[in-house]
Parts: sequence; structure tokens; C-alpha cells
Amino acid sequence: MPDTTVSPSCCWRWGVYGILIVASLGAAAGRILQVESRDGQAPFLSANDRSRWAAIRAMGDYGRYDIDLVIIQDSEAQRRWERFDHVWYSIDLVRHKGSDGKEHYYSSKPPLLAAMLTAPYWVLKLVTGETLATQPFYLVRTMLLLVNLPLMFVFLVSIAALAERYGKTDLGRILVVTAAAWGTLLTPFLVSLNNHLPAAASVAIASWAALAIWRGEKAWRYPILAGLFAAFAVANELPALAFAALLTGMIFYRMPARAALAFAPAAAAVAIAYFGVNWLAHDSWRMPYAHRSDGATLALIPGDWVDRLNQGDVPVEVREELESQDFSISPRAFLKPRLPLVKDGQEQQRWMLWDTVGQDRFALAAVEGGVEVRAWDNWYEYDGSYWSQPERSGVDRGEPSRLVYLFHMLLGHHGVFSLTPLWLLAVVGLFMALRQPDYGMRGAATATLALSVVCIAFYFLRPEIDRNYGGVSCGMRWLIWLIPLWLICLLPAADAASKTPARMIVALVLLGISCLSASYSAMNPWTHPWLFDYWTYLDWIRYP
Repeated sequence: MPDTTVSPSCCWRWGVYGILIVASLGAAAGRILQVESRDGQAPFLSANDRSRWAAIRAMGDYGRYDIDLVIIQDSEAQRRWERFDHVWYSIDLVRHKGSDGKEHYYSSKPPLLAAMLTAPYWVLKLVTGETLATQPFYLVRTMLLLVNLPLMFVFLVSIAALAERYGKTDLGRILVVTAAAWGTLLTPFLVSLNNHLPAAASVAIASWAALAIWRGEKAWRYPILAGLFAAFAVANELPALAFAALLTGMIFYRMPARAALAFAPAAAAVAIAYFGVNWLAHDSWRMPYAHRSDGATLALIPGDWVDRLNQGDVPVEVREELESQDFSISPRAFLKPRLPLVKDGQEQQRWMLWDTVGQDRFALAAVEGGVEVRAWDNWYEYDGSYWSQPERSGVDRGEPSRLVYLFHMLLGHHGVFSLTPLWLLAVVGLFMALRQPDYGMRGAATATLALSVVCIAFYFLRPEIDRNYGGVSCGMRWLIWLIPLWLICLLPAADAASKTPARMIVALVLLGISCLSASYSAMNPWTHPWLFDYWTYLDWIRYP
């Protein structure tokens, strides 16, 4: 936690911060106590948080990572909604072979956060005698209060401490803390279990600790906190790896001995937990989202096999080749066509070989001169999977044009600046900070500029299937972890705005619009932004 020791001259400002923080958390608590799905049957707001809650319930109630016992209602039924419990079923699933040799369903989310939240769930079970199955509304809302509100409190106190240290004017500091409490798209995520809030809180604490180190603070707590929370930010948002790398370089440069003895072990502890839990859950070091393509090539069988493979029979040559590599294929194995893969402008025909007896899958692909047999490594491809391309709808289909995607990411219907125009002031403040004599602010501004460009470029360069604006959500949620850094850069511009009434009016208007965007999705972050809904109403955009 940041050191909040104050002098008499700033006590009144901390009083204002306290009012802002208490009001923000109180409003969030009121919203959390009303959380329920659109149909009123569950306290889940989307497939995203439902997937996480299913993992927590599976670990807490059954001591296992797969969620079969949570989502499958009748294993013998054939129709989808007879087979799955629609209250708990989520499209954010993967399916793969487990350590018991059978295929199971799992949450597609990295399992560390869910594993951590299993502990408070166990405590609530012990105290109340209820479970997520018997009292889902009561337990989910209680856990949201116990998890999200403290995270937001830590985030806001960290921003207030940074504002006190690097702000120059009373009004400028208060404007930034007000923006943190009410004017960002982090606020809507307080009512849902998600990875964005832990990531943003972690970046705020790590930034506070790193700036303390940069200005010469020697206490051991600073490198420990920086390492712990920089790594935890990465555990929740993979692009934050760039942030952790920058902090690592800075801290090793500033205090190499303590970086090696405190920062590195703290970061390593999180990394070990992150990969260790993933191994326990999936028998793989890679996260579920890294299993989205065919595995290694096992064999190339020459000849023209397309017609025979399209008939659904497994050729003897394929069986013999796999058996020569110690894969036993039962007589019940069959072939199923997959969606063609466009490669070098041509469609490549593909098939899945599925052996229901041994619970083995293989990928077959027609190539020049024959057919390749590959290991199966696409955990998102299974019967009924939403992530099969024809079944996607709306923004999930992906934006074909990268330039259109970049426009909507920054200025359009999911735009960082169109929905939260306060960040326009942050851009001004960033360039003002680059000219300041304070090395801490200059370093923070340089890092923020580099990280923002790298992160936006990363999503700009993603393939079409991933250019989906983060799915149905209140904004470009993949950039939310950068909010603490943008708030730091907002400080110089807020200070400058406080010096004249005209500038302050402009700043307040921008803040007001940002607050309206946040409030539009305050009851459910897993809804489209108001700008998206308005442009759809005007028929300016259309996502079938």
C-alpha cells in the first residue's frame, strides 16, 4: 500500500480524496448488490465472468480444474441446451484431454486468478454453509464486495498518493483523483469478476513503488512491491509484460543489489504461481489462448487423399502411420471436415480425426504431394464451439480493415478518446511532462508513451479474427491496464488547466463526458458503449 503520511498543508486535500473514494466505492457497492443476468436467473453479466465463476465453483466444490460437473446437466442428452446447464454454460470454454486420459471442458481464462479466489469462496462456504450452486446471488455479490472494492480502494489511494507527490496545484490534483474515481472505463468493471481491475490496481501500485525508487527511496518495500505487482499485472494482462520489462530495467539500473534480492524474487514468485497453476489445470505451460492452431506435424503421407478423406473413413495408411508412433486408433475413429484454411491465397482442406474411445484428436491437412497428419492443439475447436468462424456474430467476427480498426479503437465507437475525451488532456500532459525537470515525471511520461504505442500497435497488427474490440464490452478493454499511467500523465495538464477558468471549464466538460461514458455501462461492463449503440441506431455502423 502507498505511504499516505500527510502534512497539515495537504490534510484538507486528503479529506476531499476520502470523500471521492468513499462515494465512488459506496456507489459501486450499491450496484454490486443488484448484479444479475439479463434474464434474472444468475448473478453473472457475461460469458466472460460466468466462465471465471464456473472455474471457482469447480475448484471450490469439487477440487478439480475442469468444469464438466458445473456446466453439464445431462451427459447423455444430445441437444445442446439439454446437455448444458444454461445458467452456468459459457462460450468462453476450451476442451482438451486431461491427465485422466479423457477430454474435459475448462474455462478459457488463465487459472491463477480463479485459483486465488477459491480461498475466499471456501471461507464463505464455511461461514454460511452455502455454495455457489445453492445461493449464487448471495455468494457472488458478497465475493464481489470482498474482492473488487478493496482492489478499487488500493487503485484510488495509489493514484491519490501519486497526485500528491507529482501534482502542483490543489485543483489539478483533485481533478485527477476525481477522474480516477468516476471518469474512466475501469469503473464499470467493479460489478463483474474480471482481470482488468486487478491489472490496473497492480500497475498503479507498481508505478508508485517504481517512482519512489527513481527518486532515491531505499526502503526494501519498494522493490518488493514493484516486483510483486508488476508481475501480477502481467498475470492478468499479457501486454503488461512490456511494463514489467521497463520496470525491471529501471530498478536494476537504480538499485542492482536490492533488485536482485527483492524485486526479482517477488516477481518470480508470481511467475511460478502463474505457470504452476496452469500446469496443474491443463498439463501445459502455455495458457489456453495459446492453444488455437494445429500442433506439430507427425507425418506426411504422400498421395491424393482428398476424395477418400471427404468420405469420412480413416485410411489404413493413416492408421498405420499413427500406430507406428505409438498412437492406438480404434475402429470407431472417424473423420470430420473442418473449415478450410486460407493460405497464400488458396484454401487448404482440413479434417479432424476423432477417436472417441481413446479420446484422441488429430488434425489432417491437404498439402502439396499428400496429406499432413498433425497433433491436435486447437482447444477452441469442438462440437458446439462458438469460436468456430461461421457461428461468430457482431464484432466477434473481426474487423477486416486494420485502418478502420485503428480508427474505432481510438476515435470511433470503441474509441479511447471519443468515449473518454479526458485522455486528450492526458496526451497534452504527457508532452508537458517530457519537458519537466523532474526526472520521475519525465521517465513516467516516456514509459507511458512507449507502452501505449506498443500496446496499440500490438492490437492493430493482430489477425482479423482477433480484431474484435475486446468483444461486447464498454470500451477497448484491452487498454484499461494503462489507465494508471494515463492518470499520472494527466497531472501536468490538470495543473495547467486549474490556472484559468476557461481551461478548467474545458477540463470539466471533458471529465463530464468521460463520466457519462462510464455511467452508461455502470451496471454491466459487458455491453456496447453508448457511441456504438447510437451509431447503430443511426445505421452508420452495422455488425451482423
